[in-house]
Amino acid sequence: MFGGSIGYGNTFLSHKLDGFGISQVDGVAPTIFPADRNNRYDNWVNRVSAASAQGPDSFIVSSDTTQLGFKGNALNLPLKLTIHYEFLEKYRLGGGFSYELMSMGDYRSISYKDKINGFQPGNPAGFMKKYFIMAGVSFYRWNDVLFTGDVNVGGYNPGNNFAKSFIKKGVYANLGVTAEHELSEYLKVFVRPSFEIKNYTLSLPGSNNRAIVHNLNAFYLNVGISYSIPELAKCYHPNCHVQMNHAHGNKEYRSRMHPFYKKQNPHYGENYPKLIREKRKNRKKLNPY
Repeated sequence: MFGGSIGYGNTFLSHKLDGFGISQVDGVAPTIFPADRNNRYDNWVNRVSAASAQGPDSFIVSSDTTQLGFKGNALNLPLKLTIHYEFLEKYRLGGGFSYELMSMGDYRSISYKDKINGFQPGNPAGFMKKYFIMAGVSFYRWNDVLFTGDVNVGGYNPGNNFAKSFIKKGVYANLGVTAEHELSEYLKVFVRPSFEIKNYTLSLPGSNNRAIVHNLNAFYLNVGISYSIPELAKCYHPNCHVQMNHAHGNKEYRSRMHPFYKKQNPHYGENYPKLIREKRKNRKKLNPY
């Protein structure tokens, strides 16, 4: 089965600054420094850049006295493609690829919020790529809606707005529930809310081998469509109007009357699945026929 979706995501950005201090000059973004060194940095999120002299500090604090760090949010707009195989009518195995825009917003201090300014990293937007394997199991059906719990596990590559030579990444895991509505035997629309766990470590040169762990946990809501490749070949006879799956000779075929976009029952045919009297235009008629 092939699937494609678009969606919306919100990344919960956060990091702690253990072993660092924060210096604040009035009217500008904060900088950080290793607790035992004089080096200062004005970008420690997606790139590493040394801070230039900005003037006298109005506030300075070290992680020796309090917990320091920042948190914020990022907008994600993912485009996702998947392929999977279904077996035993409930299990799924497959893989996929995701290409998404991630735009980081402002970071806010987790302490001394009245003294430490917020900031936005330079080059905050870029395109992230993800490659993953997936596994799932269907656990509930409600009318034409099938619910499947699934997990995506794989690697990711942040955009060119990240200094990748300073970054060490791990695998990520995305857990979600897919709700699929059957439009036909082969075509489905679905919605998938999910939560994703991932992080990366950024090393700061000149900081005595100190590194900062950045958390990129995120919530996603994807909406898409999936198409299942038919198991049977379409009937070859142009004048055959049999609605159900049937045989010609010793080979079975699917009906030519089954468009991929229309709901059908392959066992007895269902060109008109809703009775005439149940159609909206006929619901108030005494004799709808």
